Amino acid sequence: MKKWLAIVGAMVLTACSSGSENKSYYQLPLTAQVGSQSHASQGNRLLWVEQVAVPDYLAGNGVVYQTSDVQYVIANNNLWASPLDQQLRNTLVANLSSQLPGWIVASQPLGSDQDTLNVTVTGFHGRYDGAVVISGEWLLNHQGQLIKRPFHLEMKQQKDGYDEMVKVLAQGWAQESAIIAREISRLP
Repeated sequence: MKKWLAIVGAMVLTACSSGSENKSYYQLPLTAQVGSQSHASQGNRLLWVEQVAVPDYLAGNGVVYQTSDVQYVIANNNLWASPLDQQLRNTLVANLSSQLPGWIVASQPLGSDQDTLNVTVTGFHGRYDGAVVISGEWLLNHQGQLIKRPFHLEMKQQKDGYDEMVKVLAQGWAQESAIIAREISRLP
């Protein structure tokens, strides 16, 4: 009888502990209009998005939230569905593909006559004052000429919560993608 009570007790404790660990997984939504894929896949200009690098504090599974000027919290139950650097790279390729007609934009090398884009993201998180921060720099190698630009965006969340934070982060990333696309479209 005591063994049976111990087993039931262990099962109840296990059920309670696993129920309190509700994890939520987030994927950046594509905010660009990807409906023009047939036009985006045709072109004689080539752009390889070689990498989007993130620092260690953003490279983990947890969504990051800044709680003060100097303190950051990495969430245990609000997680990225796939690595953040991959999500940023994939959405950047999709956004640039839709915004650069006449260009083929890819995440793999396209040949010897291609431009190469590398992005370093230093901030991609929510903040205690209701803003999200997207910062870093990008470096474009265009026919041997290097073009380097820093970026820093702060956007206000309209609602509280991780869902809203991820949506606003995605909007900011799409906005930065549009800025990069404008710079690239000016190239000779």
